[in-house]
Amino acid sequence: MLKLTQSQKLLQKLSPQQIQFIKLLQVPTANLEEKIKEELEINPALDVGAAPQEDDPYHLSDQYDQDGEPVSQESSGEDGQTEDISDYLMDESDNMSDYHVREHGDDDDDSREVPIREESTFHEYLLSQVGLLDLTETEQQVAEQVIGSIDDDGYLRRDVMSIVDDLAFNRNIYVTEADVKRILKLIQEFDPAGVGASDLQECLLLQLDKMTGTNGAAKVAKVILTDYFEEFTRKHYDRIRQHLSLDNEAFKEAIQVILKLTPRPGIAFSNGSKDNGYIIPDFFIHNNNGVLELTLNSRNAPELRVSEEYKDMLKTYEDGSLKDKKQKEAVMFIKQKIDSAKWFIDAIRQRQHTLLYTMKAIMDYQREYFLSGNESALRPMILKDIADKIGMDISTVSRVANSKYVQTEYGTFLLKYFFSEAITTDSGEEVSTYEVKNLIQDFVANEDKHSPLSDEKLMEMLSEKGFQVARRTVAKYREQLHIPVARLRKLA
Repeated sequence: MLKLTQSQKLLQKLSPQQIQFIKLLQVPTANLEEKIKEELEINPALDVGAAPQEDDPYHLSDQYDQDGEPVSQESSGEDGQTEDISDYLMDESDNMSDYHVREHGDDDDDSREVPIREESTFHEYLLSQVGLLDLTETEQQVAEQVIGSIDDDGYLRRDVMSIVDDLAFNRNIYVTEADVKRILKLIQEFDPAGVGASDLQECLLLQLDKMTGTNGAAKVAKVILTDYFEEFTRKHYDRIRQHLSLDNEAFKEAIQVILKLTPRPGIAFSNGSKDNGYIIPDFFIHNNNGVLELTLNSRNAPELRVSEEYKDMLKTYEDGSLKDKKQKEAVMFIKQKIDSAKWFIDAIRQRQHTLLYTMKAIMDYQREYFLSGNESALRPMILKDIADKIGMDISTVSRVANSKYVQTEYGTFLLKYFFSEAITTDSGEEVSTYEVKNLIQDFVANEDKHSPLSDEKLMEMLSEKGFQVARRTVAKYREQLHIPVARLRKLA
């Protein structure tokens, strides 16, 4: 039986402005300029240009209260037709984009330019090598199709017949499977070595083929990968050595050759690579004779303002005597775009304030570390500690810490680096888990490689140092330090 019922529900919804702020908050400085360019393209009422600023750009209290919330501004009326246009035409000298925080405090515009490293992508690098080959126009198109099918790791995981079909359907080029394989063989000679392989075994063998000289260890390594690849992946080294009748020294040299090969040839071109990526810090911390100075890197965020042209359009409408329906619709559109521009400028300003407010709390909390650079000076700190200190939600602190970097005198670090759980010693003192991890690293570095330390033994050694840590916790820290288990660290 169907019934009609009434119920009351309390729902919490985010406004479009809050959603926009949240999205901007988690964008790192390296990608902020791109986001601003996207907004400039879709909103003609948003413009780039310097504006006179009467206030110190580092002073944000005129826009935010003590809780970090933006000062409320007069909202527009519900009826867009009766809204006072003068609100849109007011002088913005007191409400311009003062979020543009300078890095060093000088007024030299040249110092605000961020040097951007120009580099080609992985696929562009491969395509540039196609020009070195003596190919016909059709062969060149086949090569481009094959390179386009190679993934970011450098592997060609699609079968050749699929590429033949793509050439026929998408480019009206009809070639045989043998034609594509012949071009693929040429591409597999490209740099980096191992590119175009279908699996790991082929990738490593391609790299060995390009090794020059008659290195005996390389020849043994090629035999191992060709005939005993499955045993190698399972680390059945004793079985391989016995089958090949090798002594320990010769076998170790061959294994070392294999371990130096690259399982992912395209990793050097990956934007996410920690070693090869270009990090733009979001914050700078400078130790000025014991006084920590925090600045926000906003050099790649241009100053924004509402377009003067759109304001002139509204002024023309206000001064005019004839206001027909089409003009009113045009004015509504202009108002919407101006409102959107103001919301975006406010979101950028609030983003900068929140970043500074949060980083200042982290800097104060970890003051001893930023003064000394000693990792043992890091205090246990979780997201809730900072959230409680600044009076914001944990999710806000998480968004700030997740993808932002700070440059210090001791290196450039992801903000998440400064967050760690607490470990209580026998004396009742709380220390950061980094101290325990450092001890584990020291124990493993000084162990007997013929009889490596097990997790159980590491737990006992930590206990002797006053740290009561469970064996599973030791295993977790060991994995975070990328230290293999004891049996894999053992030398034959």
